[in-house]
Amino acid sequence: MLASFFVVQGAKAVMNPEPLVADADPFAKAFVPLAQKVAPASMAGYLPEDTKTLVRITGAAQIVGGLMLATGIGRRLGAGVLGLSMVPHVIASRPSKNSTAEEREIAKSHLLRNIALLGGAILASLDTQGRPSLAWLADDRRQRLSTDAERTAKHLTGTAKRAGHGVVKEAKRTGRGVAKEAKRAAERAAKDAKYAKNTVTRELKLAGSEARSQVAGAQRHLEHALS
Repeated sequence: MLASFFVVQGAKAVMNPEPLVADADPFAKAFVPLAQKVAPASMAGYLPEDTKTLVRITGAAQIVGGLMLATGIGRRLGAGVLGLSMVPHVIASRPSKNSTAEEREIAKSHLLRNIALLGGAILASLDTQGRPSLAWLADDRRQRLSTDAERTAKHLTGTAKRAGHGVVKEAKRTGRGVAKEAKRAAERAAKDAKYAKNTVTRELKLAGSEARSQVAGAQRHLEHALS
């Protein structure tokens, strides 16, 4: 229903724009110079300056947007085009200061209708029909990446802690091994020193015994020679 209204109104504007020119003329006079200043120089020359052409362009946009909304092909884009096409109608339908009370009431009813149509087009452009929007998908992707990053950080932290504990345990184990090896080396050195001491003591005793024997023999020879 919403799409059919825009298609019909757009067709009327394209085929017979004269009844809409008077209402659209103030908006065209304000919009065209502004658009020519904002648009690039290569595009500014293509902007129409007469109100009738603008009315027809707006009508054509409403036809295209209405068909897109009705067929579902580029539905949200078509609804966005319809919303943009309603902006001049909303501005043009505002009551004039010099209008009579009856004209004001008529203008207000037209203004409310155009605002309602603009709101309907905006809602249609935001409707995803149960499918996630691009903003939702982007936010969901961001949350997933954040969760994955936190999980990875926790895993790396746990791995680092386990590795640190392993290094400490290995260092302790290595320290105990070095201490044991040093103790065994000291014990072996003490045994070797004791054995060497004992050996030297025996050698000295043997040397002393031989020396005493030689002295005694020499004394006997000397006594025999003197007698």
